[in-house]
Amino acid sequence: MQHFEINNRKIKTILADIESGKIAMPEIQRPFVWDSTKVRDLIDSIYKGFPIGYIITSENPDIKTKSGNITRGKTLIIDGQQRLTALRAAVLGEIIVDEHYKKKHIYIAFNPITEKFETQTPAINNSKDWIPDISKILGDDFSTFSFVNDYVGKNPTVDPDKLNQVLGKLQNTIKGHELGCIQLSHVLDVDTVAEIFVRINSKGAQLNQADFAMSKIASRDDKGSDLRKLIDYFAHLVRINSDFNEIAENDKEFADKEFFRKITWLKNETTNLYDPDYADIMRVAFSSQYDRGKLADLVSLLSGRNFEKRTYEEEIVEDTFLRLEKG
Repeated sequence: MQHFEINNRKIKTILADIESGKIAMPEIQRPFVWDSTKVRDLIDSIYKGFPIGYIITSENPDIKTKSGNITRGKTLIIDGQQRLTALRAAVLGEIIVDEHYKKKHIYIAFNPITEKFETQTPAINNSKDWIPDISKILGDDFSTFSFVNDYVGKNPTVDPDKLNQVLGKLQNTIKGHELGCIQLSHVLDVDTVAEIFVRINSKGAQLNQADFAMSKIASRDDKGSDLRKLIDYFAHLVRINSDFNEIAENDKEFADKEFFRKITWLKNETTNLYDPDYADIMRVAFSSQYDRGKLADLVSLLSGRNFEKRTYEEEIVEDTFLRLEKG
């Protein structure tokens, strides 16, 4: 029996669903590892009509609320997050976080005369031929008429009608390109979805139950982001404490919170007898609060699983976050 369905959805629809929260794609739980040339190649492939792979989503289990009502689970991205982050950066102009937790933009430039894409450089930025940032063209408030007049004024040999066609192609192709979406069946239990997550990610950077737990933590809007950052920053600073000021400067909102103050001692930590990773940190925190240490069980509890009744309850989700935070 097939436990998934495949459909194609336009990029603009997927990005809109992420922005509205219909699809849970929290700020990325691991730093963005693509370089700008890979983002450029992705956009170029879309423009040329090439396939760019699939994303895989899963629906969190339906949750029973305190009032007894059933709330439908959010759709969670379990594969394709780097690709979607690249699209959000290039198409929407959103900021990404690099491997040193430094926030930055990735600007993809476009030459409407040659119809070529490049990563932005000072030379491109100062060129009258290039559009330094395609996100400006792809924005909802973009005025084609005003841009064409301005561009042709700087490039008198350019045919305004041809330019208008190219801009229309850029907008319609990038935002209208269809991305393959594999939706896992909602009847699959959390354990099975976690196993699928590990298997489909095994060809790239090795991911595991800890990564899936981090995704679950980060997808909870109210408390998840801060807890995820606490775990992630701790695991990073215990290895590379020279990035302390970088993190504090680039995430000032979190740096003002108690979570961050509890790990400021790491900036002066010099011993390297043992450097725990985020899986170690979660396992210790989890086992200190529960009589169980398997991260698969943590994933289930973060989903609200009642092991005795085999149901999913909001109270268990809330209790798990509180206990994990305490741990």
